[in-house]
Amino acid sequence: MRIGELAQRTGTTPKAVRLYEARGLMGAVARAGSYRDYGEADVARVLLIRRAQALGFRLAELGGLPALDSATGWDAVGQLIADRRAAVAAERARLATLDAELAQLERELQQCDAQAVPASAAACAADPVTPLHTPSTTPATPARTMPPRGFVARV
Repeated sequence: MRIGELAQRTGTTPKAVRLYEARGLMGAVARAGSYRDYGEADVARVLLIRRAQALGFRLAELGGLPALDSATGWDAVGQLIADRRAAVAAERARLATLDAELAQLERELQQCDAQAVPASAAACAADPVTPLHTPSTTPATPARTMPPRGFVARV
């Protein structure tokens, strides 16, 4: 099949297929005269590249794809996936910590708003020496709550 059909079958463009080939991600592509001649393995490879990109991989990271015919190539791609999963886990932990800090701040603002007399920002602020939370003791709240109706931040 020609490049246009390959692009159509994989939801990409001929320009993108040429880029994948130029980056060495396609392996050796057969030629029929001056035209590239793609097969079903090339369709699978382009679909794999597109899926990897959709999952956040950059083309520069996909260097092991041409060697998928060998155990070494599969190991390289497996390690790439493991590294990405570790990065995702670290980002999830960072976001959970951030969510816990936001929940603590929200509770403090609601407590400040509940005071009967006008309060200064300093009176409502957390003790600057004490951190907002300790990750091991402050659970992340699963749902966000809105401030009470009529909530006005006092400064």
